[in-house]
Amino acid sequence: MTRPTPDAHGEVSVDRLALAEELAGTGSASGPGEGARIAPPETAEYALRLGDDALVLAQRLGDWITRAPELEEDVALGNIALDLIGHARSLLHYAGSATGRSEDELAYWRDEPEWRNAWLFEQPNGDFACTIARQLLASCYWFELNTALSASTDPILAAVGAKAVKEVDYHRDHAAQWTLRLAGGTEESRRRMIQGVADVWPYLDELFEDDELVTRLAADGVAVLPSSLRAGTEAAIAQVFAEAELEPPAGRTAFTASGGGRRGKHTEHLGPLLAELQVLARQHPGASW
Repeated sequence: MTRPTPDAHGEVSVDRLALAEELAGTGSASGPGEGARIAPPETAEYALRLGDDALVLAQRLGDWITRAPELEEDVALGNIALDLIGHARSLLHYAGSATGRSEDELAYWRDEPEWRNAWLFEQPNGDFACTIARQLLASCYWFELNTALSASTDPILAAVGAKAVKEVDYHRDHAAQWTLRLAGGTEESRRRMIQGVADVWPYLDELFEDDELVTRLAADGVAVLPSSLRAGTEAAIAQVFAEAELEPPAGRTAFTASGGGRRGKHTEHLGPLLAELQVLARQHPGASW
C-alpha cells in the first residue's frame, strides 16, 4: 500500500490513497485515472459481497487486540485483520468504481440492509475457541475461493485472488494449529473447542449458495460458483478435524433460501458492529487528517 501524501492544504485524505500497487491498472482511489477499469454492475455487486465478507470479519478480529490469551495472538489476529482490510479495500474500491463511490463511502455510509456479507462473518467472537472455529471455516473457504478467483476472466478479481490466497494460506494454518492445540489440550479447552465448532457450523452452508447473479458471472468465467467450493472447503476442514478428533455437527444450518446476508437480511449482530465501525466517520463527515 502506498503512503498517504499531503494535498495542497497539508491534509491527507484516505480517499486519495493510491491502490496501484494492489490493483494493477485500476488507477487511483481518488478517481478513475489513466488505465482505470470500471466494474460492470453485476461484477461490482459480486466484488461488494466479497469485500463485505472481509471487512466485517476484520472488524470482529480487531476486538481481540489487547484481549487475546497471549501477546503473540494480539499481534497474529491483528495482522490477519489487516490482511482482510487490504482484501476489502481492493474489492470495495473495484465495486465502487461502478457508481463513483470510494471504498470509504461503501464502508462508512451504507446501512445494514445494504451490506452483502454472509452471516458467518458477523457472528460474535464468543470465547477464543469460538473465534478459532470461525477462523477455520472462514479461512478454508477463502483459500478455495481465492485459488479459483485467481483464474477469473476479470483481471482485477484475478489479481485480488492471486494476492489474497497467499495471505489466507497463513490464516488457514494459524486456525488449524490453534484448533489442534485447543482440542488436544485440557478437558476445558477441548470442551470449548467443541462448543465453538457447534456455534459457528450452522453458518457454513450460506457460503456455498448459488444465486442468479453469481451463476451468470460464473458462466462467463468472472465469478466462482459458490457450490463448487464446498468439496474443497469441507475436505480441508475434515482433515483438521480428523487430526483433532473432532466431529462436524450433523444436520445443523441457520441458512434458509429466503434469507441470508447476500440479500441484505442479517442477524441481530451486524447492526452493533456497523455502529462501531462507522461512528467516527458519521460523527465527523468529510474529516481528513
